[in-house]
Amino acid sequence: MKPKSELSQELYQILLRRGYPEPFCDEVTRNLNTDFTARRMIGYLSHYQKLPMEEIADETLAILDDRNRIMQKKRVEQSNAAYNEYLLQRRYEEDDEY
Repeated sequence: MKPKSELSQELYQILLRRGYPEPFCDEVTRNLNTDFTARRMIGYLSHYQKLPMEEIADETLAILDDRNRIMQKKRVEQSNAAYNEYLLQRRYEEDDEY
């Protein structure tokens, strides 16, 4: 698994200071190990003083789901761009034949 980013480490400290158990903090930040995902959770936590662990776990899953959806969208966009480039190249080759 990827090492924790600086913001992920900051998130870990925030969770610890709020009194959550160390194994829980570690699990959350092992999954939210990028600045993007950690920033999302830090933003979420900034609206609350103390949340049940279940709500933090649920938000962790929601953030990961969003991240996966964004990654899938980027893959589809890259594939579409490559296919469009292929079609364009093919069209130029056909024009050269005439």
